[in-house]
Amino acid sequence: MALRFNFCPLCGGRLYAEHIHGLERGVCSACGRINFENPIVGVAAIIKDEQGRILMVKRSADTTYAGLWCIPCGYVEYNEDIRQAIVREIKEETALDIECGEVFAVHSNFHNPKQHTVGIWFNCAIVGGTPTPGDDADEIGWFYPSLPPALAFPTDYLVLQQLNNC
Repeated sequence: MALRFNFCPLCGGRLYAEHIHGLERGVCSACGRINFENPIVGVAAIIKDEQGRILMVKRSADTTYAGLWCIPCGYVEYNEDIRQAIVREIKEETALDIECGEVFAVHSNFHNPKQHTVGIWFNCAIVGGTPTPGDDADEIGWFYPSLPPALAFPTDYLVLQQLNNC
């Protein structure tokens, strides 16, 4: 298996492949730094209405998986708390102010071969705002977990199945 990266992000030296703890890693030929490839963390908000429906967003044309629906989500920025990240992401995508509750689910996402992510789904509640599609969303809708629209992410199906079993 070839390394995905050729140069050290710290000093720019060339990486060479070395097996460390049973995994192939890139090691910098200049500074010796081991280039660990770690997953990116994403967060998602499970927001239910009085009928038990889940708030979802339809991904906009300029995003990956455009035209498909998902539980509102986004990436955690470097030096950002995961709960602050979900509050920010929901504000950006839906114009809603939320209160972040307990973790509902955590899953590894392998649907994109270029990027391994770990998703954290939180139970959340709306505390203000009017639902309005934001920067990554073309539409906002409410769906029963047992009757989802066409979803962008396989792990959202897993979370909806978990919700159905609660």
